[in-house]
Amino acid sequence: MKKILFLLPLSLLISCQPKFEEEITVPEIEGHIAFLASDELSGRYPGTPEDLQLAEYLAYEFKKAGLQLYEKSGIQHFDIVQEIEAGTANSFQMGESGLTLDTDYALFSFSHSGEAKGEVIFSGYGFQIDEEELQWDDYASEDVAGKWVMILRGIPGTQEATSPYVNYSEDRGKALLASDQGAAGVIFVSGSSFDPKDQLVKLKGKQHPLSIPVVHISRNAANQLLAAAGVDSLSVIDAQITTALQASSLATGIEVDITVDLQPKKMETSNVIAMLKGSDPALNNEYVVIGAHHDHLGMGGPETSSRAPDTIAVHYGADDNASGVAGVLEASEWLSAQSPGRSVLFATFGAEEMGLIGSKYLVENAPIEMEDIQVMINLDMIGRLNEERQLQVGGVGTSPGFKNLLDSINTSYGFNLKYANEGFGPSDHAAFYAEDVPVLFISTGAHSDYHTPEDQLSAINLEGTRDVIAFASEVAVALASQSERIAFTEAGPKVRGSSRGRRGGITLGLMPDMTYDGSDGMPVMFVTEGRPAAVGGIQKGDVIVAIEGKSVGNVYDYMARLDGLKEGMSIVVQVKRDDDLIDLVVRI
Repeated sequence: MKKILFLLPLSLLISCQPKFEEEITVPEIEGHIAFLASDELSGRYPGTPEDLQLAEYLAYEFKKAGLQLYEKSGIQHFDIVQEIEAGTANSFQMGESGLTLDTDYALFSFSHSGEAKGEVIFSGYGFQIDEEELQWDDYASEDVAGKWVMILRGIPGTQEATSPYVNYSEDRGKALLASDQGAAGVIFVSGSSFDPKDQLVKLKGKQHPLSIPVVHISRNAANQLLAAAGVDSLSVIDAQITTALQASSLATGIEVDITVDLQPKKMETSNVIAMLKGSDPALNNEYVVIGAHHDHLGMGGPETSSRAPDTIAVHYGADDNASGVAGVLEASEWLSAQSPGRSVLFATFGAEEMGLIGSKYLVENAPIEMEDIQVMINLDMIGRLNEERQLQVGGVGTSPGFKNLLDSINTSYGFNLKYANEGFGPSDHAAFYAEDVPVLFISTGAHSDYHTPEDQLSAINLEGTRDVIAFASEVAVALASQSERIAFTEAGPKVRGSSRGRRGGITLGLMPDMTYDGSDGMPVMFVTEGRPAAVGGIQKGDVIVAIEGKSVGNVYDYMARLDGLKEGMSIVVQVKRDDDLIDLVVRI
């Protein structure tokens, strides 16, 4: 009967529901989480029918609380790129013969879409290494500018993690290096030690394209090309390189004409937004934002961030983040009865698990002026309050009065508050902090069920969740009622995963736009004062287009460029600022 109820038209569900309960209650919290973390919603994956059903449910709950819905429906639609797929214009011509897509050759997801003609230059493993104990340059003897480069995947010999060449083995890094040499495109081929079965790559994930096309051909196709050039087979050449452990390159004299056509496969998802107008005419043009992400991992699998990637099952996400969404809904009802002076914007975000996409979209397409937002309170995983009543609150350093306010309100709750000053963090408040908005990030913390099918309603501490929501709501109404503006203080970010190379550990102290999926540069979302980027003059909003004269198309290129730097160097970083290209010297 429960499943039939969920599948009834939303209008019928609405007609059966009572007016909202002004108090924050355990039964309502349980009801919200039970719906969000149900089999019927199948893990709330963005772009699915269940995702739309969820958005309509949330919009109705906001309307029931007496809020003004965004553009009448409450739903702010936006597109996401779930994956890419091969278009209809792909072709691979080699002399008079052509290769067949997915049989003789395949496309890399990071390839540029476009056509390139030119001679094929075989460039061994595509290395260019200049280290004290490791010298290798596959580009020393042949000029590859304007030509296609054929490169062996992996490293010479066995593919052991202890090999000194393993840090240079990544396909994308090799293709980026070939692009630096002026190559028109890259043709990868797998040696037998890299892949005995010679399996072609599969298109998966986002693109983050390079500036040149990149394909993968079978060994049989590679041998056809080499035979036409009158040279040894691939296996013979690979064995020679492995034995000698030195660079090997040759001009084949064979011309190819290759077109790569990759098309993003877009799906629509949404944020859900509603507003409570403030009661004080002097304050109601300023806003407090209370938000939480409503998406999760669907059925899981290897292409999600599931911690059980081999298990295809509903990832319920009761704590992550049905609990936070229940908090926003309950807070919206309670605050509606309090009549705070400032206006309050309630938002649930889509596609957070794909890289904070929904919150970034809302910030870039805000229904109000960003400078009118006084504070953003983010509820993410608030359902597992432990016996010690530990409650984590991040962003405490982003406004001078936060800690005293939190301590004062906590006298009624007795939480063991664990404070973090930094405003940046791996959740939706980061997009607001990047726009100089004070933020508070409230969470009961991670646990072993995180991003697995075991994150279910049965493990939620419902009474504890009620207390966390009540605490957050009191904080919100206090901030929405104080007469003075809420001052912003920079507190971080302590950037994680955005500025570290594979080996050198070089950091510039900036937060890149991880959601940008083009190839025209890397947008900078935030710069930390006192760190190399800020000292060198890089500013929030700049687009980094080159480092040391080498192009940067997106965050993957940026990380690869940092990978080749060493502490103590002074480097030239070229940025696009408005319509100007500016060269900045940054000491790292």
